[in-house]
Amino acid sequence: MSKLSIEKKIIKYRVHKPEAERAVEKGGPQAARGRGKEGPGKVVWMHEKLERPDVLIGSTYKIKTPVSDHAMYVTINDIMLNEGTEHEHRRPFEIFINTKNLDHFQWIVALTRIISAVFRKGGDVAFLTEELKAVFDPRGGYWQPGGKFMPSIVAELGFVVERHLQSIGLMKAQEMDESRRALIEAKRDEWAQRGKQADAFAAESYPEGAQLCNKCNTAAVVMMDGCMTCLSCGDSKCG
Repeated sequence: MSKLSIEKKIIKYRVHKPEAERAVEKGGPQAARGRGKEGPGKVVWMHEKLERPDVLIGSTYKIKTPVSDHAMYVTINDIMLNEGTEHEHRRPFEIFINTKNLDHFQWIVALTRIISAVFRKGGDVAFLTEELKAVFDPRGGYWQPGGKFMPSIVAELGFVVERHLQSIGLMKAQEMDESRRALIEAKRDEWAQRGKQADAFAAESYPEGAQLCNKCNTAAVVMMDGCMTCLSCGDSKCG
């Protein structure tokens, strides 16, 4: 390395730092994250070190099951990131479950802490709904009014989280096309004219003798045009 002679008096100096460190000094870690994904600017992304604001937007859902004398109240609080800018988006931040039934206290506390940690981690959190909905109670599930089968209380929590993510725009609700919807409505009218519903679990919703759908857990599968078809979600064995 060659020598560098300095002929003038040193009156000021500055330490050269990498680009990432300069971004942190100017706008904090959020600015550095935003610079890498959205270009220059203080764009805040969801991450585990994001501090909790004093006020959060919350939604509370009530779960009343036949396997418990007490209802469960699920509260999901959301944080609004980059409010008032083109990068504004709403993300779930934490979840709380309140119930008088102390039999579920331990796993409720553990589940809320784990889900809240996943929310704060950022990224795609939609996978949580499928994992929760896949939990089955070894003692058996229960039927909701309208003929929908819930394999466990945890699975119903998964449906609640899914409904919330859909309401804030993080998940899209699966919708049937117009042709299949029209076909299902026509078949439902045809079955309704044959006789009134007598199944206590699927009263006033789906035809008598309808089977349980493996996709949406609703007693709504009937034979249509030689193929078993669900009148709730449109799932068909024939594609």
